[in-house]
Amino acid sequence: MTVKPIVLQLPLDLEKEKLPRHVAVIMDGNGRWAKKQGLPRIMGHKRGVDVLKDLLRCCRDWGIQALTAYAFSTENWGRPLEEVEFLMTLFERVLRKELQEMLEENVQIRFVGDLEALPRSLQSEIERSMAETRSNRGIRFTIATNYGGRQEILHACRAIAQQVQQGLLQPEEIDKEIFERHLYTAGISDPDLLIRTSGEMRISNFLLWQMAYAEIYITESLWPDFNRTEFHRALAAYQQRERRFGKV
Repeated sequence: MTVKPIVLQLPLDLEKEKLPRHVAVIMDGNGRWAKKQGLPRIMGHKRGVDVLKDLLRCCRDWGIQALTAYAFSTENWGRPLEEVEFLMTLFERVLRKELQEMLEENVQIRFVGDLEALPRSLQSEIERSMAETRSNRGIRFTIATNYGGRQEILHACRAIAQQVQQGLLQPEEIDKEIFERHLYTAGISDPDLLIRTSGEMRISNFLLWQMAYAEIYITESLWPDFNRTEFHRALAAYQQRERRFGKV
């Protein structure tokens, strides 16, 4: 396989040493963007996929190691059935269409969440994309699908409780490292920067454990309008923060 070379094009006012290693995004505002354009909500989601693809490549170009996107929450099943069905089909179609390019660009793909609740055909595409990109050592791209932070923590607690019940683990042995091994995100570094679009001031049940020390950046832009200029602003703001992690 021929891997496309990575060309760093970091803006001159950003310091490479101060970049976040891992960026997470809550992609909010697809429906509102479509409404403003006089289009069906599904067109906002289609446009949102293109924005996410460009952000992934921007992260790669600028030397950011990992990107995690909140694609579909456990609460999103409450949306209109037509929209949910479209999203499931869209996820599957995009995976099938983009996988070869992700391979060529050395992207490692991982999905986190309760994947067993997804349509079987989508599960198959997810399994294939993760298997075929597992050995890639470029940017790590994580897609949170049917994901909920509270659900994830409960899932970890039940798994650990079962081990205690079976005598495989003593309660006093439970520590941060053991707990994190039972999260959906086991093996994935915590985000340094969370970006949320559309001006909403909440994290919406996203990576509740992992966001403990993430810097949060809110932009009024709707997700389909988010571009490299907006990302540049977010990174510039991040580099102005003091990350003390509770210390002086």
